[in-house]
Amino acid sequence: MKFLKSVIDEMKLVTWPTAKETRRDTSTVILTSILFAIYFAVVDWALIAILNKFVF
Repeated sequence: MKFLKSVIDEMKLVTWPTAKETRRDTSTVILTSILFAIYFAVVDWALIAILNKFVF
């Protein structure tokens, strides 16, 4: 019980982000993930094209 009370007391001290901050941060993560996916897809495509030209 003491542990749970400590957890509850600690959670009351947390400064939770606002809905606006959460949306902004979520959008940033999604956009960054999409940009990295595009970057790696282009690099993968380029490496495959180079390898196919010289190896196969």
